[in-house]
Amino acid sequence: MQIIRHAAVLPPALSGGVVAIGNFDGVHRGHQAVIGQAGTIARNLGAPLIVLTFEPHPRSVFQPDAPAFRLTSLRAKARFLEALGVDGLVVLRFDRALAAMAAEDFVSGVLMRDLSCRHVVVGEDFAFGRGRLGNVGLLKEMGGSGGFAVSPAVQERAEDGAVISSNTIREHLRLGRPDAAAALLGRPWEVDGHVIHGEARGRDLGFPTANVRMGSHLAPQPGVYAVRAGLEESGGAVRWLDGAANFGTRPQFEGEDARLEVFLMDFSGDLYGQLLRVAFIAYLRPEAAFPSLDALIAQMNQDVEDARSRLAAAR
Repeated sequence: MQIIRHAAVLPPALSGGVVAIGNFDGVHRGHQAVIGQAGTIARNLGAPLIVLTFEPHPRSVFQPDAPAFRLTSLRAKARFLEALGVDGLVVLRFDRALAAMAAEDFVSGVLMRDLSCRHVVVGEDFAFGRGRLGNVGLLKEMGGSGGFAVSPAVQERAEDGAVISSNTIREHLRLGRPDAAAALLGRPWEVDGHVIHGEARGRDLGFPTANVRMGSHLAPQPGVYAVRAGLEESGGAVRWLDGAANFGTRPQFEGEDARLEVFLMDFSGDLYGQLLRVAFIAYLRPEAAFPSLDALIAQMNQDVEDARSRLAAAR
């Protein structure tokens, strides 16, 4: 999959494609349905499958002081989209200038001139352009004279009939329900970040942990989780390891900043600077302070055993 940062310099092989448009934060089952519909059309036309997305997320531009909320980094989004068979990922820089662009100009300039799209697939409630005045109706109107077709994708629904949305997944994670989030994502929720130096308290307690930089990822419910951690190896393969992780402020040590600390079972090695993928499988317990370090160590031993059990049951 090729990643293109400037639509105006699209490689010729990706011109004239079927374009799915959206933020696709999480690349959840609803997003997968949109891209799957676009992929079917692309195959029937013999055209490339293109995803057009925006970075940073518009919410980050309009609410810069709001808490972190991203389900996926751009790196992870690209990885998931490539697995869906996307040929090209066009990443438009979202800023106030793009937000102020009239919807008609976006269609004529980006979709028609830059991408030469043959077909556009969007969610049925898709809105774009200045004042969010652009919609499926405008796309169809301009496509009729501009030489491209438009297909609104019906919103995917969960087993209970509710529409699958990134906001619902975020709420599950904030409430400590990674299993419910995974059911809507179609896979466990992941944080990917580089391992940074911490205070080495875990090593002193017999549980060396990898401190993972959260970046702009959503902060889940503080507590202890059963996780699987992925390490990229040579050739692009990923080695998955069972683990237990704590996200929070570490009340035992009167911490202030929230951190993600991951203990990898049956592993030894130097992870500093490496990229670690952390998949949240099950929520084990809330954070807590203990009367002594011995009590804390005993609880950590129990956490590891509980994590092993939950991970084995989830296989």
